[in-house]
Amino acid sequence: MDLLNTLVDKGLRRELPTREEALAVLATSDDDLLDVVAAAGKVRRHWFGRRVKLNYLVNLKSGLCPEDCSYCSQRLGSTTGILKYTWLKPEEASQAAAAGLAGGAKRVCLVASGRGPTDRDVDRVSKTIKAIKDENEGVEVCACLGLLSDGQAERLREAGADAYNHNLNTSEATYGEITSTHTYADRVDTVNKAHAAGLSACSGLIAGMGESDEDLVDVVYSLRELDPDSVPVNFLIPVEGTPLAKEWNLTPQRCLRILAMVRFVCPDVEVRIAGGREVHLRTMQPLALHLANSIFLGDYLTTEGQAGKADLEMIADAGFEVEGADQVTLPEHRATAGGGGCGSHASAGCGSEEGAGCGGHDGVGCGSHEGGGVCGTAAAAPAVTEPRTDLVAVRRRGAGTDLAPNA
Repeated sequence: MDLLNTLVDKGLRRELPTREEALAVLATSDDDLLDVVAAAGKVRRHWFGRRVKLNYLVNLKSGLCPEDCSYCSQRLGSTTGILKYTWLKPEEASQAAAAGLAGGAKRVCLVASGRGPTDRDVDRVSKTIKAIKDENEGVEVCACLGLLSDGQAERLREAGADAYNHNLNTSEATYGEITSTHTYADRVDTVNKAHAAGLSACSGLIAGMGESDEDLVDVVYSLRELDPDSVPVNFLIPVEGTPLAKEWNLTPQRCLRILAMVRFVCPDVEVRIAGGREVHLRTMQPLALHLANSIFLGDYLTTEGQAGKADLEMIADAGFEVEGADQVTLPEHRATAGGGGCGSHASAGCGSEEGAGCGGHDGVGCGSHEGGGVCGTAAAAPAVTEPRTDLVAVRRRGAGTDLAPNA
């Protein structure tokens, strides 16, 4: 167990693992999985105790996107049958947010499809932020509007936004295979703009798109360099009508290894289980709470999630507690640094920020690497179960409909 002991020690010191160590976590065998979870759980508890932060998504504008991201049900030319609507009014968005906040969420994520906001769009979102904050004292608001132009992050900050989400999604080397209408560098630039404006940066990845272990490690190390406060880990939801609809590459065990690797590389940041947890972790979701300290409550942008009540019961049954509005999510050294503090500085931990799409998506490839598993042997590729298309349901309630939201 030398590998896991080393990773725990490094995690408690906020020290970056080597790439070989990160790859070895992904190559561990199913026999060693509980040992991996227990080790990463020590790091999670050291920095975050047994608290679970709840986040709630409000899709301000659904579909009608000019970008061609292969994983996304809102992409250009989508035939997914998702809800499509233009901007919600501030009062409509505030009403949608209220359901999630009543269910225990402390952060509302305001998401809009599209390449990026116009200045008029920033005005709209600013009014929505004000409407939500006027009704809910102490609520955190994260905006996720795509690529930002100069000055827009500052305007969102002035309007009361606390954070900005823009995910890197996958490694720089494979990014062009997923999207052609913008670049990896565009995403990095937006995360940097959010940082520079004083917004808490949120940036993560999508696993399950056919990437290799090396790709997963590459994107997590790139996130670390960006030094976000929050790293959402999405597991691809293969929605019919998207180019990646047939990519069912994940097992619950694979998902847990990915979350453990992210926790070891990013020990003191908010690691959030985002889209696809119900589809791919399934009955193993409670184990994932030992690795991540944050989840989305209820539904996602265009697909349905687990019932909000079931989320709360799962947290309680697993021995965790919902983080209160009066509790600070981040460890003191990060919270007092105003969004910094974890990055790739001397003896520091991880960092990263986020871009485009708070939603949920997914990834493959359990390779063999030098010194691979916990016992020094490479793991065989896991047997992937039959696709669970029955677990993928297009959202038909909440924002953009007349039906009550799931929260």
